[in-house]
Amino acid sequence: MREGTQLRQAGASGGYEVFHTDCPARDMVDHVTSRWGVWVLISLRGNDLRFYELRNSIQGVSEKMLSQTLRALVQDGLVRREVEPTTPPQVTYGLTEFGRHVSEPLTELFDRITQRMASGGGSATERLGATGAPAAGS
Repeated sequence: MREGTQLRQAGASGGYEVFHTDCPARDMVDHVTSRWGVWVLISLRGNDLRFYELRNSIQGVSEKMLSQTLRALVQDGLVRREVEPTTPPQVTYGLTEFGRHVSEPLTELFDRITQRMASGGGSATERLGATGAPAAGS
């Protein structure tokens, strides 16, 4: 394949060549599916949140990683950032229409996983014993 091909749209389909490392669509997919990107999008599905509320809703994320994740998602047009000119400034984050559209399948995936866990489906780790053999009763 010629150099630069990965940056242009692929043929008449209007899609991108996402398997190339320089594809702009691939960057967005990486941001959405990053360790914290998924959780930010799911957390913002219900309502807009201020930075500290978002940080508290996603246990385990550092302020630095949350800031980096939010910056990338804002640049991608998935999350909007609103700053109120108060002292100190109040910053609120919410999903754009595009962000809502992208987060729908993530929310469905999360819901399916938690429903399965609640119905006793458990995880593969729980079904296997310490030796890697199926646990008794599995």
